Amino acid sequence: MNKEFLAKLKSAFQVEFNNIDFLSEAFTHSSYVNEHRELDLNDNERIEFLGDAVLELTVTKYLFREYPHLPEGKLTRLRAAIVCEASLSQFAKECEFDQYILLGKGEERMNGRKRPSLLCDLFESFIGALYLDQGLEGVTSFLNKTVFPRIKSGAFSHVMDHKTNLQEFLQRNGEITIDYVLKEEVGPAHEKEFLVEVQAEGSILGQGKGKSKKAAEQVAAANALENLQSVE
Repeated sequence: MNKEFLAKLKSAFQVEFNNIDFLSEAFTHSSYVNEHRELDLNDNERIEFLGDAVLELTVTKYLFREYPHLPEGKLTRLRAAIVCEASLSQFAKECEFDQYILLGKGEERMNGRKRPSLLCDLFESFIGALYLDQGLEGVTSFLNKTVFPRIKSGAFSHVMDHKTNLQEFLQRNGEITIDYVLKEEVGPAHEKEFLVEVQAEGSILGQGKGKSKKAAEQVAAANALENLQSVE
């Protein structure tokens, strides 16, 4: 297995495999196996099948605990957005997994490293390998550094409307006015970050940062919900 990749896993994600064979299998594409039959290698299709199930379970468990106010339908839609091909392929690229998968020459010529379906499968394969090596605890630890922070930051706010959820939560017993106040706007025009505060009845309920005012408001609403539920 590529030593540079092993070092990157350790430094960036604090992941060290006990059995490197699991990791090697996860990063071996079927096209590479077909071109190197003399090496008697296993491709990552079976381990990707396992990783798919493990990822869905760990994401489901996280959402169930993190968002106790969300009904089943919204939880299902949110999970689907997180584990879809577009999201997982993006996570794979952010982790730089695309640089280390073994591909056959034909797949390489067809820009396989950039193909979303291949990258999605690769991310699931890694999760499968990590599960075999370190169980759910190891998988959860890795997702705590990669996927779960993106959920908290509002990356999937287009699926989960925190503002509506906060309004429904606060107005269970009658009308309450909720205000989103822009507190800060920093950075150059092409890379601004907004800090928003959500208030109700004179109280500050939460804060949130985002690349747009709308994103910051969603994060602030999520933060407010978390704060309110922690004292119930």
